[in-house]
Order: sequence, then structure tokens, then C-alpha cells
Amino acid sequence: MKNGWTNFVIGTVRIRIVGKGIERFLNNCVRQQIMISNVHKVDGQLATATILLKDVKKIRILIRNADCKIYFIRGRGFPFLTKRVIKNSGFALGFLSFFIILGLLSNMVWKVEISGAEPQTEHQMTKQLAKIGVKRGEFQFLLESPEKIQRYLTDNMNNITWVGVEVRGTSYHFQVVEKNEPKPQQKTPYQHLIAKKKAIITNLFVEKGQPLVKVNDFVNEGEVLVSGIIGNEKNKKVVAAKGKVYGETWYKSEVEVPLKTDFQVLTGNGYTKHYLDFQAFKMPLWAFNKEKYGSKVTEKVEHPLYFFKWKLPLSYEKVAVREEQNSQRVYSKQEAVEKALEIGRKKLLSTLGEDAKIKGEKVLHQEQDNGKVRLSIHYQVIENIANTQPIIQGD
Repeated sequence: MKNGWTNFVIGTVRIRIVGKGIERFLNNCVRQQIMISNVHKVDGQLATATILLKDVKKIRILIRNADCKIYFIRGRGFPFLTKRVIKNSGFALGFLSFFIILGLLSNMVWKVEISGAEPQTEHQMTKQLAKIGVKRGEFQFLLESPEKIQRYLTDNMNNITWVGVEVRGTSYHFQVVEKNEPKPQQKTPYQHLIAKKKAIITNLFVEKGQPLVKVNDFVNEGEVLVSGIIGNEKNKKVVAAKGKVYGETWYKSEVEVPLKTDFQVLTGNGYTKHYLDFQAFKMPLWAFNKEKYGSKVTEKVEHPLYFFKWKLPLSYEKVAVREEQNSQRVYSKQEAVEKALEIGRKKLLSTLGEDAKIKGEKVLHQEQDNGKVRLSIHYQVIENIANTQPIIQGD
């Protein structure tokens, strides 16, 4: 039995042979091609030997015709090891479960710490983090990467300038830099309302002050619309002029729209794979979909695994695969013109005040060149043109 590994897999049995016919029994074993080894003769009627587990039934038949008896001393190899494991399965499962649970607990979020923020900002950030699952008791490998968490907080919180995200074992640490909004400057209690641009007056709503213009008047930039000095020469009073003065103003915009545009769009098809990354190789956990797409977008998120505070040489990896396809948008000349007008309106309104509205528009110039439509557009806008100007003592 020189092949130790094969014998371990098959299993071996150590036997004791007692009686006068030991030699006859051993010779019969050789004739039946029963592999027997490690024969040790103690005396004329006692010997020990090792046989393969699969030959036990043959030995039982041969011993009937021999003037001796056999006794089984012990068994070795995989079959006996398996039997002992099954016999002690409760202990083995408990031991294995203990380490699995301990490993899972080592990869949960047990602490979320926020520093550098006021209590109100900290409370707001805690609520935002809870929306994406960053809270106590969640598994770290199911959360987004620190970079995505940082981007989410920056995009959804207007009162922070920057936030740093650091993962230390089972804790998430956030370092916050809040916005330092400048204190509003104290305005003088006395002021005029002046025109901030050229316009034709369309309407006035004066709460305080003396109007100096009327509807349909043309005003230049800087011209006083509502005076903060009221009364007559004998009884003058200075106040803070307040109100809104609407006027018709004019803008010019250049818009360009291509007739053909190529871009990539997601089809909605896709799948997600999960792996345990052992550095040398990756073991798939579930989602064994091997569907191949002609064009695809792949996003990988990797989470290191920990045992207590020690980082293990393996990690959990989530791979999202999304199918995409080429698409082409084609406009006719008329459609391109309409799209350019729509883009121009949206672009202009984004730069105006909330109560501003476009009264009219006119295409000054239109051309088609190199697959693009270019428009030069003139707009008539109704907006509040009033701006404040402090009244300096002595005016």
C-alpha cells in the first residue's frame, strides 16, 4: 500500500488475526488478490495486518475456511472521518455557524459618526444616509461605495461644501465642511428704486415712495423709477422706496441644433452578478447569467470583508451589466427650428427672475450649414426692472 492518498480516500482497516491457520489465511488473501500490508506476527497464533475497507466482505468469506478468527482494531481514511463528522455534526455545524455569524457581524455597520457639522446639519445628514441604507445594522457589502455616498450627500444637501467618507472596520466616519453663508449686509433704511436696464414701463406696484415714471415711459439704465423722498418742499420725508416696476426688455440669443445626433441609450435589459474575490480567482455566488450583449455598460462595486478589525484577503464584488444600443435622432428642418426655439426660451428663462415672462419672439436670421440649423432670435420680455439705490445723506 504505497499509494497513501488513494488508501486514505478508499479507507483502511487494521485487523488482529488469532488462531493456528494464520499462514493459510494470509496465503488465501494473496490468491484472491486482496491487498494486505503491514503484517506483524506477534507469536504463532497472533498477528496484525492492514487491509482496504472494500476488501472487508471478502475477508469475512475467507475466514470461514481458515482455522483462525479476525478482530477489527481500528479504521482509518476518508470514510471513517466522514462517519465521525456526521456523528459529531452538531458540534461541527455549531462551530461553522459561529464563524459565519462572527464574520457577518464583522461586516455590519455598527457606528455612524458625523463630525464638523452643526446639530441641525447632522440630523439632516443622518436622515439622508438612512435613505441609502447607511445606518446601524446594515451589511457593508450591500451599501454603495464611499465615493457614491459622498456624491449623493453633496448633491442632496445644500448646506455643505464638502464631506469626506471613511470606512474604519465596522464604522462609517463623515467629516463635514459646512457652507459659511455671508451675513446679509445691513441696508440703509432710505433708498430709491432705479432701473437696472433699458425698458418700456408696462406696470407699477408701489408700496412706498414717489413714482417718477408711468406706463409706456421709456427709461434708461440707472434712471430713478420710484423716489424715496416724498412730500413737498416744506414737508419732505425720506423713506425706503418699495415696490415692483415691470418693463418690456429685449434680448438676443443664438441657438444651434444638429439635424442628426448619435447617442447611446440603455435598452432596459441587464443582470447583476455577485462574486467572492479571493484575489487569485473569483467565485460566483449567484446570478450565473452569461447572456452576451453586443454593447454593454459594466459597473463594478467592491467591498472588502473584515474579521473584527482585520481586513481579510477576500472581498465581495457586485457587477451590474446593462445592455446599450446605438440610436440616432433625426430632425427635419422645421423640427430643428422648433427645437431651437424651445431651447432658446428655456435658456433665457433660466437667467431671468421668477416672475419674468416672454412676451414675444422673432427669428432674425436662420441658416442651415454642415448638418446644423442656426437661429438668431430676438425676445421681448416682461420683467421687474427695479433695483435699489441707497439715499446718501445730503441728497
